Amino acid sequence: MNKIITIGVYGFDKDSFFKAILDAKIDTFCDIRLRRGMRGSEYAFVNSESLQKQLRELGIRYIHVKNLAPSQAIREKQKHEDEMLGIAKRNRKALGHTFIQEYEKECLSHFNSDEFLTIIGPEAKIVGLFCVEREPEACHRSLVANWLSRDLGLSVEHIRSSVIY
Repeated sequence: MNKIITIGVYGFDKDSFFKAILDAKIDTFCDIRLRRGMRGSEYAFVNSESLQKQLRELGIRYIHVKNLAPSQAIREKQKHEDEMLGIAKRNRKALGHTFIQEYEKECLSHFNSDEFLTIIGPEAKIVGLFCVEREPEACHRSLVANWLSRDLGLSVEHIRSSVIY
């Protein structure tokens, strides 16, 4: 693996989302969501089956790495903090301190970068870490990317949509 790219779906439409992935030359797409579905039609293109079909047509490997998804309990803590601050999930700019601590304890403390390399395989050169939030700092994908960057000495690039909520 040579590089890590992170991307969220909020703010993209189908065409711009897949164009961003192609422009970044992602060859292995790692979905790190717990639930791989989106409500409503706006982001239906990233529901698991549709997403996998489109990536397959583009020649991009799809891997679901469920053990990197935060548990519902951790997500609820972030939701509670967002509510206390009056921030909608789509408008969040950064993860809360409690979320980060709990995520590191529950997921990253058991995470092995070498095992991740085995999961994605030797053919993976540019790996995309995917979740939904527009801002990488507002999503656990940035925590995973930073962890891999430190462990493996890889560069990280964050792709954002141009749409700002």
